[in-house]
Amino acid sequence: MNYNIRGENVEVTPALRDYVEKKVGKLERYFDQTPSSDVHVKLQILNNDQRVEVTIPMPKLLLRAEETHTDMYAAIDLVIEKLERQIRKHKTKVNRKFRQDNSLKYMFKNDLEPTMEEVPNDAPVYEDEDDIDIVRTKRFDLKPMDAEEAVLQMDMLGHNFFVFSNSVSGGTNVVYKRKDGKYGLIEAE
Repeated sequence: MNYNIRGENVEVTPALRDYVEKKVGKLERYFDQTPSSDVHVKLQILNNDQRVEVTIPMPKLLLRAEETHTDMYAAIDLVIEKLERQIRKHKTKVNRKFRQDNSLKYMFKNDLEPTMEEVPNDAPVYEDEDDIDIVRTKRFDLKPMDAEEAVLQMDMLGHNFFVFSNSVSGGTNVVYKRKDGKYGLIEAE
């Protein structure tokens, strides 16, 4: 894995860099092959809080977590724990699904379709005549998947909704998390 570690309001010391690389490197044990992806780590100090954000985009999986703590090293530990929980939860659900499909072997890193790619922060922001401010734009490919895979992807990203192309009907659908903890599906007519 290639590490891109940057700090905002904090200097990334060699000791801090080594600690991040050592901790993130432990995630490799969850994959059949070592992922060849860039690891984006953002270390930030906001008042008295230390904030760590880790994003690992892979061809068919996006791992992302952020954590805030009063100690930078503790925040790094907490964000790694979050990533491990995401991986274990996802791997368990996907393996259960593939066992039902009588699959003989399953490689964890080949289970999800590519996910959203964010537009750079310097992308233009367009304002409507009614003063509706669009402060962020995201673009992504709608890859065919079923509703269950879309819910898994939504949970992995930590979002409340997920837009996808339904592999069964071929239409654009949205899955969302309801207030009662269950999931909903919106289908276009």
